[in-house]
Amino acid sequence: MKHRSTRSIVLGVAASAAVLVLTACSSGSTPAPGSSASGGGASAAPAKVTLQLQWVPQAQFAGYYAALSQGYYKKEGLDVTIKPAGTDTVPIQSVAKGQADYAISWVPKVLGSIEQGVNVTDVAQIYERSGTTQISMKDKGITSVADLAGKKVGSWGFGNQWELFAGMQKAGINTTSGIKLVQQAFDMKGFLAGDIDAAQAMTYNEYAQVLESTNPKTGKLFQPSDLNVINWNQDGTAMLQDAIWADATKLQDTAYQQQTIKFIKASIEGWVYARDNPEKAAAIVTAAGSTLGASHQLWQTNEVNKLIWPSTDGVGVIRKSQWDQTVKIAEATKDNTGATIITKAPPATAYSNTYVDEALKQLKAEGVDVMGASFKPITVTLKAGGK
Repeated sequence: MKHRSTRSIVLGVAASAAVLVLTACSSGSTPAPGSSASGGGASAAPAKVTLQLQWVPQAQFAGYYAALSQGYYKKEGLDVTIKPAGTDTVPIQSVAKGQADYAISWVPKVLGSIEQGVNVTDVAQIYERSGTTQISMKDKGITSVADLAGKKVGSWGFGNQWELFAGMQKAGINTTSGIKLVQQAFDMKGFLAGDIDAAQAMTYNEYAQVLESTNPKTGKLFQPSDLNVINWNQDGTAMLQDAIWADATKLQDTAYQQQTIKFIKASIEGWVYARDNPEKAAAIVTAAGSTLGASHQLWQTNEVNKLIWPSTDGVGVIRKSQWDQTVKIAEATKDNTGATIITKAPPATAYSNTYVDEALKQLKAEGVDVMGASFKPITVTLKAGGK
């Protein structure tokens, strides 16, 4: 169960079939347990680390590709391989089965796996904000969640529906009989054809797909002024998304603890690079094998940066209020099948700030800006088809 954040499922299958694997060549060392998380003597072999993504190469993961490209993993004595996901990949299972050391996945999806017995820990919450929205054409008059009542509402399902259902139920909408639920494909064709009144759209992907399309009424590309957007961050039903997950059992081992600190540190430094160099970061992801067009890739980099920066407590810190909100929605919200994500609160091992706190401490000591208080997004002009 995953959100396939790419321009089309066909492109995704093609990219994943290639199984692109990028490995950072390095000559750094791995410090002994309990020592600094920075790389050391050149005689020791670097630690081999595998990161499992939740989808194909794209700017959703720009920070990790930047960390690899710019040598930040190498500096920490890590030899990192980034594994894109395929259509049937469940990222957290790669960690559970020992096929990857870390994985990127949305919190609500992993909460369900934890309840089913997967022993993993959110060690760094990279996205502070949700990128999920519900968009509609202006002429539909949907300016609030309550306006979804009686409408054709699109949903991807596959674990991506919970913010939408939580929002509708919060607004008093009977999500069984009060809407017409439409199974939405992982593109915006149904929405553009008028088959869906309000469609799910990630700010960094499907929303851009609409703006890259021609408005038949004007003969020009759609503009933001043509759309209404429901933002779950503003509505109060946002859930935590992209996080770095580690093996909770292995976290009892000192060496893995130190490796985790290093990995988080270098990854955050990669996201700092993507923040300060969005054009270069977009190019790095393209070089890594992304099939997205240049303007779409840059848009995605810019929008993902908005989900991270500015950071409230430092990039990667799991804020208790946001975690509790995610868990509450996961326990209480029922989707169209009548199911909830979880039936009880997750164990205390489900998240920890121990490792990210240490990584941030080291980065701050090195003069790295991990808050991004002065962050300003760039202006990106989308071209037809995202080219």
